[in-house]
Amino acid sequence: MNQLLSGEYECKPDLKGRLVLPAKVKANLPEASGNQLVLVRGFEPCLVLYPRAAWRVIHEKVMALDEFNEEYRQFQRNFFRGMTEVELDSIGRFMLPRTMLRYAGIEREAIIVGLGNRCEIWDPTRYDDFLIKDQQSFSKLAQKFLTTETGPPGPPAA
Repeated sequence: MNQLLSGEYECKPDLKGRLVLPAKVKANLPEASGNQLVLVRGFEPCLVLYPRAAWRVIHEKVMALDEFNEEYRQFQRNFFRGMTEVELDSIGRFMLPRTMLRYAGIEREAIIVGLGNRCEIWDPTRYDDFLIKDQQSFSKLAQKFLTTETGPPGPPAA
């Protein structure tokens, strides 16, 4: 069964750069991943935290690219840059390397956002900058991505 990582959680890194994974997120980690997580740089200025099982699927896709193709190698190099395996300690903390904290601009506060198979870790101000502010634009995206191609549902079957 797929676990769903969801919610927004405000947290503060400690002086050593550790974050406590929110209990609700930790409870939804797949058992197969245990306390093993993978931390990577996001495409936006954030960090992405994957349960090991979810990361394995993505890792296999990226590694399946032809290593003799320059564009694929360049993508692999950048995609895996700074990838770090992290482990939750007994109270659910994990270490955020300083280079990763700098990349995401995280200093005193962070927000962890559950996105199904992964969590993003943001500086709260940067996170707000990447959210859609106009509800009409958000509504149009919902229509574009969530409306089925077959049109509206018909009357219920008798």
